[in-house]
Amino acid sequence: MSKARDQTLGHADESDGIEEYDNPLPDWWVGLFWLTIVWAIGYSVHYHVVAHRSPQQALAAELADAARRWPEADKTTPVVLNHESVEEGEKIYQANCVACHGPALEGGIGPSLVDSTWIHGGTPDAIVKTITEGVPAKGMLTWGPILGPEKIGRVAAYVISRNHAALGIEDGGEDDGES
Repeated sequence: MSKARDQTLGHADESDGIEEYDNPLPDWWVGLFWLTIVWAIGYSVHYHVVAHRSPQQALAAELADAARRWPEADKTTPVVLNHESVEEGEKIYQANCVACHGPALEGGIGPSLVDSTWIHGGTPDAIVKTITEGVPAKGMLTWGPILGPEKIGRVAAYVISRNHAALGIEDGGEDDGES
């Protein structure tokens, strides 16, 4: 390209009569363009070779910092089978679970909780897991974020106390408050 200004390219008779000028770009613009190319090459070499950084390392550092700042709470849910826990669990059950499992745990929309057949397991850990994670495929909500571990443990204690026959517990699962 030449540095001549206001030179037409002569395409007017080929198209709609509009003249196209062949003006060179300003020197400051061309200089800035080449500077960004040199900067990009230098930055890439520094980032990946000299400093040994990568997006994966940055993510790992950020996750480690988050784990240090906000440690995960203990996710185990205690199931305490005493009279107080069972009573509180009954209140929580009546407020949240009756619509699907019935007032006497006999079932309805959801399965019966007082028979000997447990679809998702009848151990205390399995009951807590089912309540916490829910069964979205069958319409049961994920109650973990809604109730929290303490209330889930109490609901599980209530269900276990009411289903002593299915779990093979002779005395109904309640003790005299020593647990």
